[in-house]
Amino acid sequence: MNFTVAIVGRPNVGKSTLFNRLVGKKLALVDDTPGVTRDRRPGDAKLIDLRFTIIDTAGLEEAGPDTLEGRMRAQTEAAIEEADLTLFVVDAKYGLTPLDKTFGELLRRSGKPVVLVANKSEAKGSDGGFYDAYTLGLGEPVPISAEHGQGMIDLRDAIVEAIGEEVAFPEEVDEAETDIDVRDADFEDEEADEAAYDETKPLRVAIIGRPNAGKSTLINRFLGEDRLLTGPEAGITRDSISVEWDWRGRTIKMFDTAGMRKKARVQEKLEKLSVADSIRSIRFAETVVIVFDATIPFEKQDLQLADLVLREGRAAVLAFNKWDLVEDPQAVLADLREKTERLLPQARGIRAVPISGQTGYGLDKLMQNIVDTDRVWNKRISTARLNRWLDGTQTQHPPPAVSGRRLKLKYMTQVKARPPAFMISCTRPDALPESYVRYLTNGLRADFDMPGVPIRIHFKAGENPFEGRKRKR
Repeated sequence: MNFTVAIVGRPNVGKSTLFNRLVGKKLALVDDTPGVTRDRRPGDAKLIDLRFTIIDTAGLEEAGPDTLEGRMRAQTEAAIEEADLTLFVVDAKYGLTPLDKTFGELLRRSGKPVVLVANKSEAKGSDGGFYDAYTLGLGEPVPISAEHGQGMIDLRDAIVEAIGEEVAFPEEVDEAETDIDVRDADFEDEEADEAAYDETKPLRVAIIGRPNAGKSTLINRFLGEDRLLTGPEAGITRDSISVEWDWRGRTIKMFDTAGMRKKARVQEKLEKLSVADSIRSIRFAETVVIVFDATIPFEKQDLQLADLVLREGRAAVLAFNKWDLVEDPQAVLADLREKTERLLPQARGIRAVPISGQTGYGLDKLMQNIVDTDRVWNKRISTARLNRWLDGTQTQHPPPAVSGRRLKLKYMTQVKARPPAFMISCTRPDALPESYVRYLTNGLRADFDMPGVPIRIHFKAGENPFEGRKRKR
């Protein structure tokens, strides 16, 4: 990606629709409600033969710096400062407004190249708004339809003219070496037996929790800058935003997600889209940090989120945020440890860290626990060790007899990692009691040092060599 482009404009002119069109995926949430986008979201754009980084931004509004709209505007201004080129999107169907003229003046003062984009030009009666755009003094507007993909060739030509061919088309690099889909590269063959944990591999971490638990503040503290929009209002984050940074020489890709409330309370379409986006981030991540509010921990929704993460097979770490507001830390910590073991038995030994996103307390310890949990999540155990363990476990506590017949566990192997999954060959797998499955799971967790990650055990009946033969008389 050789240059960066920011998409700006007032609310509801189609910026996120254009962003999705350029990146080729529905990454940004789109709705008829004005002001859906709040944080600035980067993406890898492709426009005909152009490749560049695109930044979706919040709608520009005139508001005080202490208001939510004012903080959103500050994020947009930061994107303009960061970008090499700005796409100023206006609504040709609705026509110009005083806001468009105000922000057109702001872009002129920035000194950065600007391409004026007249979106929704396919609509009936859009000619008036298109010609009005000339009055902004930003050159000839480019008529497009972001929703239908019309005018993309003209947009490409306008970008090349504004930024220059030297920047738009740098020296070509061998695509065979560089054109790699990061998502596919990260998900390497899970069946391959890795001798050791790769400490240099990029790590994907999703931050989830209830609204106003302090997720965005936590990520800003990690980054050391106000990269994500924060504030006292609940539910500020709507899109799942990814940011990258280095921790001890390792690339960390962290996903900030929208707060997830109880399902019965989620009524609006926009919130449903935000929750669905958060769930996709959980499935894409490797390790998930569940942020609890330390002042009101273990609400029912917190436990449901933890259960969701474990059912998805992700590695989980609990972060008790707002620790700076706790009055008696020692007593509260002891109580939280007891509740963690009691309320989350399906992830016995799950790592829990008290932190403060506001002050930075405990963040280094949290990152170390994230890496340690990911190491366990990727763990592989040799078949020989597993079968020695299985023999010893059965000797200590044999499987129960069902209908007068003793069950036999014959052979065990690990079929995959991420999360660790095992296959046991046995007689009558359907008759094995759930209590004995829990006994095996807890034994694996304790004896092979695998705390806090989901463990899957599958049972398979051994092949009967005499099956299908006719009985001799």
